[in-house]
Amino acid sequence: MFHLPALSRLPRVKRKGQLWVGWCNESEVNYPMLRDPVTLGRLDLMMTYRLASDVPAIYLPEGQVDWQLPPEEKKPEHLAAVLISSSNDRSRRIAYLKELMNHVEVHSYGKALNNRSMPLPDRGRSTKLGLLRSYKFTLAFENSICADYVTEKFFDPLVAGSVPVYLGAPNIEEFAPGDHCYINVANFPSPQRLAEYLLHLNNDHAAYAEYFAWKRKPLRPGFLRLVELASTPSGIRLCHKLQSVACSK
Repeated sequence: MFHLPALSRLPRVKRKGQLWVGWCNESEVNYPMLRDPVTLGRLDLMMTYRLASDVPAIYLPEGQVDWQLPPEEKKPEHLAAVLISSSNDRSRRIAYLKELMNHVEVHSYGKALNNRSMPLPDRGRSTKLGLLRSYKFTLAFENSICADYVTEKFFDPLVAGSVPVYLGAPNIEEFAPGDHCYINVANFPSPQRLAEYLLHLNNDHAAYAEYFAWKRKPLRPGFLRLVELASTPSGIRLCHKLQSVACSK
């Protein structure tokens, strides 16, 4: 099993009977090896974020999640939050965020454009979810724009009851649990226009509430299939896949 981001090249010799697995949860925009035909031609199986992978490794949260838990009341001063610390920026999200912050107040808890400190004690994801619950919007900006590359940045706000403002995968709709549950940055011609829309929703309580109507309806069948897939850890699914491939040879 090869973790492709840490690999400079595959070994020259492949032992008889071996199965080689390429593993990567990062975007192919950041790691072009994921689309290199020579590398892919030598691998037997792929385990990546792609839905078409032999073993899809989806970023959905592990364990039981109540996706339809009603949102909590928001603090008046908590309009939008963002958490970005990685220096990967093929989506140009930092420049977009910087311009957006010229038009609307954003609380940045990550290393990028930081202006707020995380609550203490910081217990990781549980602290993050608790923080997001008090914000109307969460800026869910991926580090690159690539089909199927949808990370916890999109899913965590949905769990917490904050509306994701999403910059990333062009097929994000395939990952949505319901209708009208997020705001797509791609639908706005500029950060200023996006900021105007967020301020409009902040003042129009009925229009904002519509972004949570999906929580009172059945979840989309396609989303439930993703949840069912992710309910079994990707490592276990890989073992089952390897077993079936080995038995077929």
